[in-house]
Amino acid sequence: MGLLDELKKLTRPYSGDEYDDFGDEFAESPAETRVPVAESSRKYAAPSERRNPFSDFDSHPVTPARRDKVVNLGGGPAPQIVLVKPERFESAAEIADHLRERRSVVMNLEQTNKDTARRLIDFLSGIAYALDGKIKKIAANTYIITPYNMDILGDLIDEIENSSLYM
Repeated sequence: MGLLDELKKLTRPYSGDEYDDFGDEFAESPAETRVPVAESSRKYAAPSERRNPFSDFDSHPVTPARRDKVVNLGGGPAPQIVLVKPERFESAAEIADHLRERRSVVMNLEQTNKDTARRLIDFLSGIAYALDGKIKKIAANTYIITPYNMDILGDLIDEIENSSLYM
């Protein structure tokens, strides 16, 4: 029995003479021999070559946000520096908003009492750290807080920084 006979059985399952030799078919069959199957001439596309069903849509790879220290000053708005003279701790939120909007803040604490000044410095140091910014003392009771995209350079800054930070 060959493959064609099996196909005939599938297409005409109720022909009368097939039932006669049903039991004999398995007894007389020679031992099975394995025949290697020829490789199909049809090649499947690699996953990268397959057509994407959504290829009609524009697809742009998603990249994580990077924070570069290089700022293009030619095309965008000029960097801003905000001068503040807080007298109460409640102005810390306003200063934090300036930093979040990538503005540098010069904070003069001459008129602020010592405890409030210490709280402001502690709080804004945490804000600067969270936003990858910096806080530096530039004079007695005066600090500059910069966002991540700005650096402060100069010998005077290094000299002040190496001296006492506390008031």
